Amino acid sequence: MPVITTLTGSNTMYDILQKYFGYTSFYPLQEEIINEALSRRDVFVLMPTGGGKSLCYQLPAMLLDGLTIVISPLIALMKDQVDGLLADGIPATLINSSLTYSEIEARRRSLADNEIKILYIAPERLVMPEFLQFLQGLKIALFAIDESHCISEWGHDFRPEYRQLNMLKERFPSVPVMALTATATAAVQEDIIKQLKIADSKTFKASFNRKNLYYQIRPKENPYQQLLRYLDGKKTDSGIIYCQSRKTVEHVAGSLKLEGYRALPYHAGLPSEARSENQERFIRDDVEIIVATIAFGMGIDKPNVRYVVHYDLPKSIEGYYQETGRAGRDGLKSDCILFFSYGDKYKIEHFIKLKEDENEREVAYKQLRELTNYCEGNVCRRRSLLAYFGEVFSEQNCGACDICLEPKEQFEGTVAAQKALSCIYRVGERFGVNYVIDVLLGSRNQKVLQNHHDEIKTFGVGREYSKIQWQTFIRELVQLGYARLEGDEYPILKLGEKSRQVLFQNEKVFLTKPLEKQFIPKVAAGDNYDRVLFDRLRALRKTAADKEGVPPYVIFHDTSLKEMSISYPGSLADLRKISGVGEMKLKKYGDTFLREIIDYCTQHGIKHKPGALQYQEVPVKQQKSLTTQVTFDLYKQGFRIKEIAARRGLAPSTISSHLEKLILDGETVALDNLMSLQKQQRIKQVCLEMDTELLTPLKEKLGEDYSYEEIRLVRAQLIMEERND
Repeated sequence: MPVITTLTGSNTMYDILQKYFGYTSFYPLQEEIINEALSRRDVFVLMPTGGGKSLCYQLPAMLLDGLTIVISPLIALMKDQVDGLLADGIPATLINSSLTYSEIEARRRSLADNEIKILYIAPERLVMPEFLQFLQGLKIALFAIDESHCISEWGHDFRPEYRQLNMLKERFPSVPVMALTATATAAVQEDIIKQLKIADSKTFKASFNRKNLYYQIRPKENPYQQLLRYLDGKKTDSGIIYCQSRKTVEHVAGSLKLEGYRALPYHAGLPSEARSENQERFIRDDVEIIVATIAFGMGIDKPNVRYVVHYDLPKSIEGYYQETGRAGRDGLKSDCILFFSYGDKYKIEHFIKLKEDENEREVAYKQLRELTNYCEGNVCRRRSLLAYFGEVFSEQNCGACDICLEPKEQFEGTVAAQKALSCIYRVGERFGVNYVIDVLLGSRNQKVLQNHHDEIKTFGVGREYSKIQWQTFIRELVQLGYARLEGDEYPILKLGEKSRQVLFQNEKVFLTKPLEKQFIPKVAAGDNYDRVLFDRLRALRKTAADKEGVPPYVIFHDTSLKEMSISYPGSLADLRKISGVGEMKLKKYGDTFLREIIDYCTQHGIKHKPGALQYQEVPVKQQKSLTTQVTFDLYKQGFRIKEIAARRGLAPSTISSHLEKLILDGETVALDNLMSLQKQQRIKQVCLEMDTELLTPLKEKLGEDYSYEEIRLVRAQLIMEERND
């Protein structure tokens, strides 16, 4: 490894930015933070995930005279960061427990010989007396403490070993400290600065507004079917699905596998080897979906996560923001979907009740209240989230949340309000939301019968609305002051100050009309790129990554591939203009990727326009993904679904989804070759009779002689027939 010394002369920060990282401009605040680091001053950086925190210490490391030490809590994150730096031509290494003694000694020699610019290390090793002694013999230019919120007992990821980092200023008083975090309340920020003894540090707070993220809260009805509807058409997208329990994780992951999705579980109950393997397979794009508890994600730097789904309710807004922040780190549009139910809320309350420490219980109840208010609110999701972090969002419409994109239709709900308020009164203002709804719906459950509430006037008067609709109405009545909730653990519904105006003075009440359908927009992550070329470049990237044993994004980010799929670069000079293509990557991968692009353009008659970032539309018939095209070719050769699946090592359900897409794209797929005419007619009949989007009810009606694959294909054909009528 060559000796790297301080870069001077023509090597400005802009030179380094373009040469090594492949960018021509900085994100907001990056330049100011880097200048502060180059001036050898302490810095506190509060920057959201995807805001470019890593560059704030990686770039100055190349300009400072000496070693930059990055303190990171997770081995996986260290390795990914080092792999990425090495790919950019930056001499970096790590020392952790995954290495052998001889490997550690070799890296210590490289450090002593000034061959390394950036060292990644865990806090546990840093504070070892022997290692501290070794470090004191090195020329250290900067300490960068990543995930610095771990130092605070007020944070949600507190790690006691981080507390020992307060000795850095004592042992290395002349070395500046850069503390970085993506999420921290005011209390956590103060604690970080206090613990690290950097009271004179300059604080940089970037906006917490992740403009590329779409936020959506949906009433949780049948969550698995809701999830399937959302995932339809997203089989090639990477995503994380968060669940509350290990049992739910296993159930969802297993069920998705049966549907043809490449999904793996992740939770603390799995052996550590299995967790590491599943995480690694996700990072390397061997599978698209990880289903996990909150044990997964801290420090995961996978930039192309296109969606984060909260299958169950998280515990706090801060945790929710941190988890949703794992989507769209590359800046491309991504989804954050949360299924909300009061049942999940009560489960969390049950566990809060079990906490022995009174202060912990109070904090947990407060966090849950804040999150529930966020989910129930009718205010722009983005505005609510930013307000939690003390940031004002002044725009009237964010254009990227369910509140702003789905205008709620209102109706005069005076009668519904009177029924609900009267019911609250007649049950004695002694019960919670769900019990009141049970009475309104005429439920004869044991509790209702025991209390003789089946005998009161409001029993069964609300059957015209569903349970979900009543939950929405009661939530609004609370927000409008007509009703109120008392108590944290088991909230009781009581009449509000304004209730008399509705019950006795006929004051009109306007309520939000619940949505008939679930509106979930498709991820619009750069709609104007050539999807066929992108798929080919992604497959090429995966091959190169597997050969080198690194995650695909180390080769190129999706943003770079999509830019290539817009501009069709025709030379290495054109390829160099692509964002994220530095000198090292151009030298290493340029010829291979350029050849693929030129071959594609030749095949499809696309003319490259030097210097132009103009998308040339590919005919619809050509816009099939590479994997779908392979399936279509085998089908045209006469192979059946199971035969194609066996040849390709894929599930039959995956092959049927390819054929389904081909049918919906207008391709001719003769179903007579795949099933009898009688079967086709019967499936069509049931589809028309039941008029449902869901496969399960159709399967239950048709019976065991009919497969899900057959139903999907016939349904697709029926849709096309109706379109053409």
